[in-house]
Amino acid sequence: MDIKAKVIDSIGLDRTITRLAHEIIEYNKGSENIVLLGMRTRGEFLANRIQKKIAAIENSKPNLGILDATLYRDDFRTRLKQPEVSVTDISFDLTEKDVILIDDVFYTGRTVRAALDAIMDLGRPNTIQFCVLVDRGHREMPITADYVGKNIPTSINEEVKVKMTEIDNEDAVYLIDTKND
Repeated sequence: MDIKAKVIDSIGLDRTITRLAHEIIEYNKGSENIVLLGMRTRGEFLANRIQKKIAAIENSKPNLGILDATLYRDDFRTRLKQPEVSVTDISFDLTEKDVILIDDVFYTGRTVRAALDAIMDLGRPNTIQFCVLVDRGHREMPITADYVGKNIPTSINEEVKVKMTEIDNEDAVYLIDTKND
């Protein structure tokens, strides 16, 4: 793993999460009808932090669920040798809610497409909005994010690695050169 650049440090990550929380509140005219769904793994931690920011701003904590869309992916049998399936944990009704789907890196769009299928199996939301920390481009699906922390254009030989203290003991976003891997 050859690190090309540290794109976001811990202070920048906190600022970005604060901005995303404000954008979600502003677009939805408050937090009364929103629910947050974090995509396993780092999207889960990002959603938790956004929930805390919204609670501090609005004095109201939106419901938070965790979504694993692995089995909904169209490539899980071909691309992944042994898919690592985690548990989806959503203990509230999504019907007529404004669902904010949250993930760390937006790449081809296949994970988001799978998540949309999973969400529709769980209920009939009013809207589904997509919030992502980093959009790196290279879309294969006609999907866009409603809230973007940072756009980081990448080449096909680059990768974006998000680190979060909950599992990585560091808050940062790195641009990685994969050419030599």
